[in-house]
Amino acid sequence: MRPQDLPVRKRLIQLAEEAAELSQASLKLIRAMDGDTPVSVHEATWHLLEEIADVYVTALTLEPDRAAIEAIARQKSRRWEERLNGKT
Repeated sequence: MRPQDLPVRKRLIQLAEEAAELSQASLKLIRAMDGDTPVSVHEATWHLLEEIADVYVTALTLEPDRAAIEAIARQKSRRWEERLNGKT
């Protein structure tokens, strides 16, 4: 069985779980950078990368419209840059 063969509901649940783990890994890296955890920055960075990969792989099982995602990402990147430069 392939992950794509699972019902969409189960794949969405998995994506939500992976996204939550990504959030936790991000917070762990912040704590590592601040010296507030025994985990090294290197370890926390690696864990963050693993969680990014998990979210990516799980999201791909939903067979998203990649062109649409890329277009949205470009738009959001431009908007973020404008905000950082005080244009909005």
